[in-house]
Amino acid sequence: MIFTITAGHGGTDPGAVADGYTERDLMTTLRDLVAAKLRAAGHDVRTDGAIGQNLPLANALQLIPGSALALELHTNAAANAAAQGVEVISLPQHKRRAQRLAAAIAGVLGAPLRGEKGWIDQSQSARGRLAYVNAGGLIAEVFFISNPAERGRYLARYWLVASAIAAALTEPLEIHS
Repeated sequence: MIFTITAGHGGTDPGAVADGYTERDLMTTLRDLVAAKLRAAGHDVRTDGAIGQNLPLANALQLIPGSALALELHTNAAANAAAQGVEVISLPQHKRRAQRLAAAIAGVLGAPLRGEKGWIDQSQSARGRLAYVNAGGLIAEVFFISNPAERGRYLARYWLVASAIAAALTEPLEIHS
């Protein structure tokens, strides 16, 4: 199975910044860990750069075609430092996978699920239509970088978050009749 795992805000764009941490750098590290775990399980993985490198979105979009599943990793941010939670933005056909992924991350971080059990339909996203989602990918907002407590839990458990993401991506979804 081929997976595409990318980190948001590549190139010179740091993404959200809080207390010296950048979204780009935190999610590049997480991307590298998730990719390593998937490769160790025997999967082919495409990433938007070598280890420690995060290329711009245009590069990430080119990796999606032919992937069984594409995931871009982000952090959320808000003016309210108490904002928290996990959400995965996708098209409706990926709703169950998005919910499973959000629940896996939230379980490790002890965070609430945002949206509909962790899923946000891109039409309901404050960001509107997203090129990565339109290309068939999922966007995970792993935690709020602007929330010091949530960020601290992530920093203490990011390797467990990577394991949870890899497991949620590879576990088969149940088919309900």
